[in-house]
Amino acid sequence: MYQLDWIQRLRVLDKSPAANSARQKPLGVSANVWRLGFTSFFTDISSEMVSSILPLYFISYLRFSPFQFGILDGIYQGAAVALLSLFSGFAADRWRRQKELASAGYGFSALSRLVLLLAGGNWIFAAATLVMDRIGKGIRTAPRDAMISLSSRADNLATAFAVHRGLDAGGAVFGPLAAFLVLRLVPGGFSLVLAASFCIALIGLGLIALLVEKPALSANTRPPALSLSLGLWKHPPFRVLLICGALLSLTTVSDSFLYLSLQRSTNAPSTMFPLFAFVTAVSFLIFSVPMGRLADRWGRKKVFLAGNGLLLFIYAILLSPGLGTRAPFAILGLLGAYYAATDGIMAAMGSAVLKPELRTSGLAILNTAISVFRFFSSFVFGLLWTDGSSRPPIAVFLAGVTVAIIVANWNLTRKETL
Repeated sequence: MYQLDWIQRLRVLDKSPAANSARQKPLGVSANVWRLGFTSFFTDISSEMVSSILPLYFISYLRFSPFQFGILDGIYQGAAVALLSLFSGFAADRWRRQKELASAGYGFSALSRLVLLLAGGNWIFAAATLVMDRIGKGIRTAPRDAMISLSSRADNLATAFAVHRGLDAGGAVFGPLAAFLVLRLVPGGFSLVLAASFCIALIGLGLIALLVEKPALSANTRPPALSLSLGLWKHPPFRVLLICGALLSLTTVSDSFLYLSLQRSTNAPSTMFPLFAFVTAVSFLIFSVPMGRLADRWGRKKVFLAGNGLLLFIYAILLSPGLGTRAPFAILGLLGAYYAATDGIMAAMGSAVLKPELRTSGLAILNTAISVFRFFSSFVFGLLWTDGSSRPPIAVFLAGVTVAIIVANWNLTRKETL
């Protein structure tokens, strides 16, 4: 028991007056948010080591078709998140167990790294393993985001989420780089990548279990009934945000398909493939905090809409004939900036219109809607690409995201609360 005394000392020190006075520094962000950020940092190193090799692993190594991979990518990107995300959100609000459910989600995802080692070339087994990983993500995402918002000031929400997403992006920087180095040293060493990712995921699990504190809610706050959580649809600002988020997700090409299209358009060697995610994450890391601070000062919906507008430039570049050597860096840099301007800011906008006792439920509903439509996006893109070029589906999605941005701009700018 004595080896855990240092953990207790850290917690006591953190509750001292001196710690409380400095609790909102740096960047005005609480210590709890930083701890959650480092939890995601290590977890994302593990996750991105796997996701950065999945397109190459499934299509080039296991010889899956683009249509099969489209289904798998849809599962990985979001469909499975919807399976338990709603339950997790409702349960966290009802039982006030945000930390416990988030920890369980991180543990579930870590375990899936080992299971994926056994999947081999079995398409159904591979799909089931990805479902397992994304179930873990579905369980943890809403409770974790609720803890971030409940540990932050209302006027600093976008910055708090930006710090968390920035650390998450930091993990995404090292994850693909680690996968690249492993495959460089051991060509075809996909099993080694999966084993290393499991070990790193355990570090993130330990951080949230031992150091992250449960945010305090008012003693007068009553646990919400399930019917009240589902009734959030009747709340106009939240309903508008939900519809706009789902529509934009439906018209967004997944990273995996963007990277595959970029590789084939530029004839980049397969060993360079993990570096696409690396460059994207570096850009995300660079822009995350500046975008969050800008959103808190200039307006969250303005930065969010401008960020989605970056997709138009990305698709236009991909459709340009004869991509030069600099085109990949431009596309990947814009993609990272897009995530910095949308991901955490969407969560901040959702948190701003949700009551504390319904915060986790509402974020779970928002995440579920986005995840389901991301699945359909990957499914449609994979279907359009099968037995053809990636250019026609990109053109279709370019038209789709243009319409989605116009609709989102018209709806979001009418809501003062966002």
